[in-house]
Amino acid sequence: MAMKIRLARAGAKKRPYYHIVAADSRMPRDGRFKERLGTYNPLLPKDSEDRVKLDMERVQHWLSQGAQPTDRVSRWLENAGVIAKKERANLKKAAPGDKMTKRAEERAKKAAAAAEAAAAPAETPAEAPAEEAAAE
Repeated sequence: MAMKIRLARAGAKKRPYYHIVAADSRMPRDGRFKERLGTYNPLLPKDSEDRVKLDMERVQHWLSQGAQPTDRVSRWLENAGVIAKKERANLKKAAPGDKMTKRAEERAKKAAAAAEAAAAPAETPAEAPAEEAAAE
């Protein structure tokens, strides 16, 4: 049985409250679980002690049994010093993909070429009437 230490949502609509539970990974998020290990109240300020409460003895027990914490729970356990810190990939989800980057580069090149082309003829006609007037 693959055990997870994860969040199970409780609380009303627009008022989230989570139980930290040890559950079989095949069970639904808010479904059956083996044991409640703590609570998480995201509505409290980040520096509040009541925001995240964990029963560390039971968490240690489930970790020794092979339970895998989810990403959010593992961050809390890392901060508590229960597990070693992991290297995490800094995902750049907001960055555009390869195609969009290439299109943006092409647009920038076209815009620069158009700006140069617009600047060059503007300088040439200004000089030309002055030369014609001097010639006459």
